[in-house]
Parts: sequence; structure tokens; C-alpha cells
Amino acid sequence: MNKQDHEARLNLIKSRLKIRYAKEKAFRAAGVTAILTALSMLAILFITIVGSGYSAFQQTFVRLDIHFDQEVIDPERSGDPEVFSQADFAGLVKKSLRKKFPDVRKRRQKRDLYSLVSSGASFQLRDMVMNNPGIIGSTKTVWMPADDDIDMYVKGHIKAGEKGGGRIKDYKLAWIKELSAGGAIEKRFNRTLFTSGDSREPELAGIWGAAVGSFYTMFVTLVLSFPLGVATAIYLEEFAPKNIWTDILEVNINNLAAVPSIVFGLLGLAVFLNFFGLPRSAPIVGGLVLTFMTLPTIIIASRASLLAVPPSIREGALGVGASKMQAVMHHVLPLALPGMLTGTIIGMARALGETAPLLMIGMVAFIVDIPAGIFDKATVLPVQIYLWADSPERAFMERTSAAIMILLAFLLIMNAAAVILRKRFERRW
Repeated sequence: MNKQDHEARLNLIKSRLKIRYAKEKAFRAAGVTAILTALSMLAILFITIVGSGYSAFQQTFVRLDIHFDQEVIDPERSGDPEVFSQADFAGLVKKSLRKKFPDVRKRRQKRDLYSLVSSGASFQLRDMVMNNPGIIGSTKTVWMPADDDIDMYVKGHIKAGEKGGGRIKDYKLAWIKELSAGGAIEKRFNRTLFTSGDSREPELAGIWGAAVGSFYTMFVTLVLSFPLGVATAIYLEEFAPKNIWTDILEVNINNLAAVPSIVFGLLGLAVFLNFFGLPRSAPIVGGLVLTFMTLPTIIIASRASLLAVPPSIREGALGVGASKMQAVMHHVLPLALPGMLTGTIIGMARALGETAPLLMIGMVAFIVDIPAGIFDKATVLPVQIYLWADSPERAFMERTSAAIMILLAFLLIMNAAAVILRKRFERRW
């Protein structure tokens, strides 16, 4: 090969290398662009959710001087709590509002005046009397939740005279300004959001009922799926013979991990509700359905954790006289447990965010009461979000975003726990 051919070949190699490096840079740039685009979309999503929902953590309250009239609450002076509970507390609220705005005479304006305060104000007064009957006959200053329209107006979400603010009439706006000038309207931390169940009135609606329902459902799911998943993984990986039947079983487990979640809901509807007759909308049924959905994830993660344990651990245990069961339970399983826990937490986090299978078993019902057990009617946070998102009131949109923020916080905590557990208990060989 002469010098001219050598230079030509060298130039060809350089040009090809240049093209290869250019393609590598383009591929790297495409990857970085994809990551930045995904992060941007995620940031937009979070900003939108937080921007819509942060105000739900505050609630507008109206200060009223309530006279707990003896003639209204206990005209017979019986002191019977049953009599107290049936008193016209809504009339006390209306009387206080009329006293504050004595110029309101027309019937329609009176109705608008009464709507400044939430319909739940009467229940607040009833609870005050039931807890402390000594206040009967006295006058107390009480801060009451404002109606959802007033709350949205004070927070700036709707404006009088604009679209969505038609119910804030001019004279109603004047009352609000008068109350604000006198310090009788105030925004406070919305404890109701965290302490109450669902309600038809947005200002009275809370996530506590759904949170308790989620806890019971996740408890049933964990109690059933973790031991079953780990036991199945140990059997398949350590004891099961390698034949066509175990191959079919493994294929089916892998396929179940990819089955749409609504199919598990149909299974729960057909088996647990229609065949076994378990109570509809109960956490026990939701937990059973989510157990079927979570099991494949736990089994696959547990088998991968068992495979990651070096064969020398098994061989060493067997070499010193341990049985196969002792080698697995005393040596292999403790080393594989961190990975199993990580897979379980990830599976549970996925189950916590599921809605479709729970809709199929009736957990979409309107549940006001806080469930006291796994057989009581309940709903869960994702379904609560679904219900609120379908409501027409603007205040429910705000609470929907707040509930999404709380659910995302739970999911982040669970995933962070999985990472911490893996780092804490991980062993390297």
C-alpha cells in the first residue's frame, strides 16, 4: 500500500468517525431533550395542581354573635340532649344575620343574606350546645364557615358580575365588604378538609373518610398480598421442580402483571360481590381486589431478590448440615427481604393510586360517615378525587387539586420509603 492509498484510507476512517461522533452527539442531544421535555411537562402538571389546590388549605369564616335562646333550644327546661339536637339552630343563625343587617326586608334578599354562611353552621351550633349545655341562654361570638361562593369570591377565584360569579349580586357584595371592614370575615386553616368526610357542600367536604377507607383497604391488601407473594416466590424459586407446569405458572404470573386493572375489578364484582355476597363498597372487597392486582408485582420482585442472593450462601448453609428449608429461611430469605420489601411498597403504592377496579365494586358511592372497620361502607382517596372532579361547583375543583396533592405526597413517601429500605438493608457481596 503506497502513501497515497494510506492517506485516502485514513481520511475515510476520519470521515466515518466524524459521522459516528455526530450521530452520537445527536442521539445524546435527543435524549437530553426528551428528559427535559418530560421534566417540563411534569413541572407544568405539578404547578397546575398546586396553583389550583393550595387555596383549599384555607377556608373563609364569618364571625357572628349567636344568642343561644333558651326558648328555641330547650323551651321546657328539660336539659334533655335529645331535645337539644332537634332545636332550630339554623333559625339562630338567621336571626343573628338579620340583626347584623336590619335593613334587609325583601324575601329574596333575606335568602341571599342567609346564604352568606354555610348550611353546616347549624350543626356547628348544635355540637357546641351538646358539648357544653351551659351556654344556653348566653350570647357567644362564633366563627362559622362561609358558603362556597363567598369562599371562592374572597379567595379571588370568582368575581362579582363575571362568569361564574352570577350568584354574587351587588347587594351581597356590599354585605361582604361591610363584614370585611368590621373584621368579621377571615381566612383560616381549613381543618375540615382533614377531619371530615364527604359532603354535598364543598365548604364542609373533607378527605378524612376517604383516607380512613384507603388505610383499611391498604391494610387488607398488605396483610394478604405480602405473605402470599413472598411464599409463592420462595416456592417457585427454591423448591418447585422445573417442568412444564411451573413454566406455565411463571408465564401466567408475568402476564397478570400486565393485565389492565379494570379486569381485576370485574373479577371482584363477579366473585366477591355476586358469588360470595360480600358487602358492596367495603374495604374488605377493595383489599381483596387490589391483592390480586398487587400479587404479580410482589412475586416478580421477590423472585428477583432471591435470585440476587449468591449461590455460595445456600451452599455454605447446606455444607454445615442445614436442611433445604433451614438454608432458605435462615440465610437466603433474610438477605432477600430488603428487595422484597421494596417490591411490596412499590406494589402498594400502585394499588393506592388505583381507581378503576374500585369503581367496579361500588366504592364510588357517596359515603359521609367515617368507616370504623373493613366491613363498613367506605371510599378511597383516588375515588374521592374522581367524585369531586365530576362536581360542578368551583370549590370542588379546588378541593380536587388539594386531594391530588395529598395523594401524591403519600405516594412520594411510600416510594421514598422503598428507596430508604433498599439503601438501609442492602448488602453487597
